[in-house]
Amino acid sequence: MTRIAIGADHAGYPLKTHLCELLEEWGHDLTDLGTDSTEPVDYPPIMASVGRTVRDGHADLGIVLGGSGQGEQIAANKVRGVRAALCNDLYTARMARSHNDANVLAMGARVVGVGLAEEILALFLNTPFDGGRHQRRVDLIDDIEAEG
Repeated sequence: MTRIAIGADHAGYPLKTHLCELLEEWGHDLTDLGTDSTEPVDYPPIMASVGRTVRDGHADLGIVLGGSGQGEQIAANKVRGVRAALCNDLYTARMARSHNDANVLAMGARVVGVGLAEEILALFLNTPFDGGRHQRRVDLIDDIEAEG
């Protein structure tokens, strides 16, 4: 069982609702950080909450959803220790985990259909980090982050 923090803006809310149901069926432990409707909302605080929940060890992975997923990824990445990856296809989902050790998945609900979102999510959750030469690169990213 993986502990997952999830958040969405109003555009991502319907997909979030669907993915929450799916993740619970799959046996994962969820922390839903909002939003709770399709009413317009400013997304950065929600995405930062997802990032902080992962950073602080209260979740193993995070998921952020919006219309394109771009702003949501950017906001989550402002939290130190977060490696959020925008994955609107299977290849980037696999590479985000295996090469970059991404700990937050960002998707665009207006970009991917529900079926593809399910596949991306499953691949992201089930792909291990390769380590090795990729660990060196993740460490270099961490060094850049530490510079401020």
